[in-house]
Amino acid sequence: MNFESPQFSRRQLLKKCGAGMGLIGLSGLLRDESLLASRSATTFQFDSMREPMAPRPAHFPAKAKRVIWLFMNGGPSQVDTWDYKPELAKREGQNLDGFDRFTGFFANAVGGLMPSPFSFSPQGQTGKMVSEIFPYLGQHVDKMAFVHSGYSESNNHSPALFMMNCGLPRMGFPCVGSWVTYGLGSVSQNLPGFVVMSDPKDRGLPKGHASNWSAGFLPGIYQGTWLKPKGAPIDHLSRLPNISAKRQRSQLDFLSSLNEDFSKQYPNEADLNARIESYELAYNMQMAAPEALDVQREPKHIQSLYGLDQDHCRHFGVQCLMARRLAERGVRYIQIYSGGNENQRSWDGHNDILGNHQGFARETDQPIAGLLQDLDQRGMLEDTLVIAAGEFGRLPIAQKAKKPGRDHNPHCFTAWMAGGGIKGGVSYGESDEVGFRAARNKVHINDIHATLLHCLGMDHEQLTYRHNGRDFRLTDVGGHVIRDILA
Repeated sequence: MNFESPQFSRRQLLKKCGAGMGLIGLSGLLRDESLLASRSATTFQFDSMREPMAPRPAHFPAKAKRVIWLFMNGGPSQVDTWDYKPELAKREGQNLDGFDRFTGFFANAVGGLMPSPFSFSPQGQTGKMVSEIFPYLGQHVDKMAFVHSGYSESNNHSPALFMMNCGLPRMGFPCVGSWVTYGLGSVSQNLPGFVVMSDPKDRGLPKGHASNWSAGFLPGIYQGTWLKPKGAPIDHLSRLPNISAKRQRSQLDFLSSLNEDFSKQYPNEADLNARIESYELAYNMQMAAPEALDVQREPKHIQSLYGLDQDHCRHFGVQCLMARRLAERGVRYIQIYSGGNENQRSWDGHNDILGNHQGFARETDQPIAGLLQDLDQRGMLEDTLVIAAGEFGRLPIAQKAKKPGRDHNPHCFTAWMAGGGIKGGVSYGESDEVGFRAARNKVHINDIHATLLHCLGMDHEQLTYRHNGRDFRLTDVGGHVIRDILA
């Protein structure tokens, strides 16, 4: 036997034979102490590498089959949207006792407590107090569960975006959509399992760009597919005019056979398997994607429901309608960004909080309400989890400017969920009397991720991936399911 061959090196021989007897004894001891991983856990990575996007069973029966995450990029103000704080009006202009002026980003522009420039009124059977900037969404509060005690770990956009998307405030880690498709695969073999849509109004990508939908150290097949906001959503989606379908299929089959031969020599090369899968997916998408993304196929009354006949919200309405079409065709995880790079181009209301939030709410209110109504009337809301949040909240004090705004606040934000597995018409947790800190039933971002995975039938502590000698998970070493908002 040639021990120098790539299939069996001297090091592998020592590893397999020298440690083999000891490992047999160790496995017996671990079994007796019930410390061995379950068979499903030990076989999961092997199966996922062979067929990385094949549908896989959840850990337990799921309420949700898919997720639509609406990311209000820039950090919407909780006290101007969903977290009604009349105390701010009573204490207008007063200093906030014990406030650290470095809490936000502009330490030299700290003002006094500032009431919301928007009026609030009770909505729905629950009487939820809702800002006037959400006249359409206010009609759906009985479907929604509000978390008013969220908090993050950074006051800076990029790490806060990574925290909300990936569970850690650093780049290089897999995002939620990648973990979901890694854990459950994809129902559709003709469309990506994970799709991302960014703001289409020349505002740029969110801070951190594609790292927000990266697969990190997971196989590359699980990264998000970004749909370009202008022009063809996906590059090279059409076959070249001089290539027939038969010829393209033959080329792909030949390439696949070469890759599979190489894969037999290196069966644990996840990147190679991901590449093979991506070629097949790209081929299938040539037929499926144009149809799925064509919102003009929808009846006029559905287009109007999403606001496609309104100039101010058409762009976001198109994306919400595309999200519903993708969801019903088997796409597992869809994320839509409202707002671009920074400041007035996103929900980052450092200056003129009134104009900033009024403008972005006007763009998103009707489309998101239309999405909830459309999912509900199609019977899809019961197994589609819809989430809306930004990367953090905003301070209840004024940021001094010609038109006052609000600075970043990692200590408190509001998120809402609706649909698959979520109890409607409830509010969980509370901020303090001025909306500065999460005060009761505090919710870390890891808790939101644990709850999302739970709705999809996955135990966040069991969904792991071994990297650099450690089993990583989306919720790192934290995370608790918010059971009070579960249906």
